[in-house]
Amino acid sequence: MRSGSAGTPPDAVVDGRVQDPAAVGTVLKQLLARNEILETRAFVAVNDVVASFRVLKLALATPDSEIDSAVARELSLDPTRMATRWVEVRRTLEIREVYAIAWDRALVKNVAEAARFAGLDPVVVELKSACVARVVTEPSYVLLDTSSDPMEIFLIAGGVPQVWHCFNANGSQGDDIVPALAAPLRNVLRFYKRRRDTEFAAASPVFIAGEQMLPAHLVARLSEMIEHPVLGLPIPVRIPPELRYTTYLACLGLIMRRTR
Repeated sequence: MRSGSAGTPPDAVVDGRVQDPAAVGTVLKQLLARNEILETRAFVAVNDVVASFRVLKLALATPDSEIDSAVARELSLDPTRMATRWVEVRRTLEIREVYAIAWDRALVKNVAEAARFAGLDPVVVELKSACVARVVTEPSYVLLDTSSDPMEIFLIAGGVPQVWHCFNANGSQGDDIVPALAAPLRNVLRFYKRRRDTEFAAASPVFIAGEQMLPAHLVARLSEMIEHPVLGLPIPVRIPPELRYTTYLACLGLIMRRTR
């Protein structure tokens, strides 16, 4: 596997939104060439700022037409600017659990154009939160990404994204960074736990992803303040080269496109 990273020109990406597809595409094309990446079919993960999502739990007998209406009520956005889709992610003896998303057509179009400027075919464009949900084997957890600007919090429950939140914090604050991280983490946890029919155990971990892990004494202090274990994001499991893993991958974006 080959990977790399590069910064974008000033104002080419603003608050997670691609404003200059040509400039972003040029940087991406150079990055691909520098890392000798020849594959042109691309899975593109985008900042959650380009969309809104909801997870709905509905009675098992609810027909698709009523789900359409429920999604429209939850995501009551301008239909001329926003596109909406939903997919059933879980079914039990009592409920249908639905993941619904509404995205800004213009913002997603800019992302796709940037990929095409780089010579890529953007087969799927998916939210970062949906990608994060597949990174960790824990069924329920919070991921704090301190490497992004602004920093991001993702709450995953039952393997499904539930909450996304971004906030500004200065990573060079030393010991003062703990209260700056604890406040938004507590807000996200309280917001989710106030919902009906939700479960997020005290043992569910908070993972930190970033260029550098916090010192042990700050991790312990943060864990005490939010009343959840705090750990570094585990390294993804390596897949043996002889395993044809692509046969078994499930892409939520493709499922959404093919089932609607």
